[in-house]
This record gives sequence, structure tokens and C-alpha cells, in this order.
Amino acid sequence: MSTGDRAESKAGNKAEELRGKAKEAVGKATGDRNLEAQGRNDQTRSNLKQAVQKVKDAFRKRR
Repeated sequence: MSTGDRAESKAGNKAEELRGKAKEAVGKATGDRNLEAQGRNDQTRSNLKQAVQKVKDAFRKRR
């Protein structure tokens, strides 16, 4: 994976996190518990992807 690909992946993960926050906020505002839960799920998935990416980056720097 090239540096550009990693940057796109990181940007995509951050975008997913922000979409999750928006879904959660809209769900709270409208009382839609399902949408709120989807938003939290999107955020969690994004955070896990970001954590994996950080670990990969740490190992790449060691080489």
C-alpha cells in the first residue's frame, strides 16, 4: 500500500467517523434510537480501523 493509499484510507476512516457522529446526533434529535445506534456503530468501526492503521504505521516506521 503506497503512502497515497494510506492517506486515502485514513481520510475515509475519518469521514466514516464523522458520518457516524452525524447519524447519532440526528437520531438523538429525532428520537430514532435505531439511527442513533447505527451512528455509534459507524464510529466504533471507524475507530477500530484507525487503531489498526496506527499499528501498521508503527511497524512500517520500525523497518
